[in-house]
Amino acid sequence: QLQLVESGGGLVQSGGSLRLSCAASGFTLNYYAIGWFRQAPGKEREGVSCIRRSDDGRTYYADSVKGRFTISRDNAKRTVYLQMNSLKPEDTGVYYCAADYSDVCNILQTATFGSWGQGTQVTVSS
Repeated sequence: QLQLVESGGGLVQSGGSLRLSCAASGFTLNYYAIGWFRQAPGKEREGVSCIRRSDDGRTYYADSVKGRFTISRDNAKRTVYLQMNSLKPEDTGVYYCAADYSDVCNILQTATFGSWGQGTQVTVSS
């Protein structure tokens, strides 16, 4: 059974950095695209970034994080990372990873992703 577990969240000051990890079990990671999403209190879940499976490896970012966040994958470790630099208070939220079985990586449509993790909290103080 496909399972994803996020880690690496925490409290950081504005301008700081965090690296989130999304560890996979129960499947071969390189068969799927993996996306990162976030949800702030009172707001809908939004797509942050996505990386397609290894034979393509293309990456996608929301405009709000381009140039600050970097997604990567280590298939040997079955882990996808989200390096977040120059963090802003508006980056605060619960961050989730999820799998895209179709390998399309459309982060505007959360319904196309499945096997959601439990989330990790990121709080950026001003």
